[in-house]
Amino acid sequence: MGAQWKHQSKSANAAQKGAIVHKLTKEIQVAAKLGQPDPDYNPRLRAAIEAAKKQSVTRDAIERAIKKGAGLDKDAAQFETITYEGFAPHKVPVIVECLTDNKNRTASEIKVIFRQGQIGTPGSVAWMFDRMGIVEATHSDKSLDIESVAIEVGAQNVEPLEKEEVAEGLIGARFFSESSDLDVVNKGLIAAGWNVTKFELGYVPKNLVELSGDQEKEVVAFLQEIDDNDDVHRVYAAIK
Repeated sequence: MGAQWKHQSKSANAAQKGAIVHKLTKEIQVAAKLGQPDPDYNPRLRAAIEAAKKQSVTRDAIERAIKKGAGLDKDAAQFETITYEGFAPHKVPVIVECLTDNKNRTASEIKVIFRQGQIGTPGSVAWMFDRMGIVEATHSDKSLDIESVAIEVGAQNVEPLEKEEVAEGLIGARFFSESSDLDVVNKGLIAAGWNVTKFELGYVPKNLVELSGDQEKEVVAFLQEIDDNDDVHRVYAAIK
């Protein structure tokens, strides 16, 4: 579904690890700001916390992010979402979602990165993607048939997670749903004993661009440079 380009890059070094933690805590802040600060009643926050724990983010850092997002301390989070559309090298459609407290800074930095590709106007590539609910989850029962599970919880489609994304002894899957069914699928998976690690609305490419080996390396390097920006929250690319 075009979301696996990250797994082709090398393991994160210390600097990249710090950037990952920064993005994870920002997601916790946004989730706490948009919903309740209690993960039991806020599925997006619950998924964000699980993702942070997976990257060994400390309990104190998680609690501070929740308080900041919920406006419970003096430094309340003031983020807004900005979406950019365009093309990576070799005409690969890309949608970039940013969470920023400074629109001018973010716009300038993203435009510089897009010098290798082509930044577009709103709507320039969005029609090449479907806006869908995306839920990633794992389960300890490796005998489960994920396609049957998808039908049972009301998902429209499902794909297995990459081995790098799943702890040993578990199975993992990425479930896709209509935007309006996202919470239904999430609750269905939880009720069936799945551990949800991602819960969000995202973009799924309708068609994937097939590249040669050298072209793929160039596109992945471009996407990684975008993703490394502190304000970039999600990157969606129509690449196999």
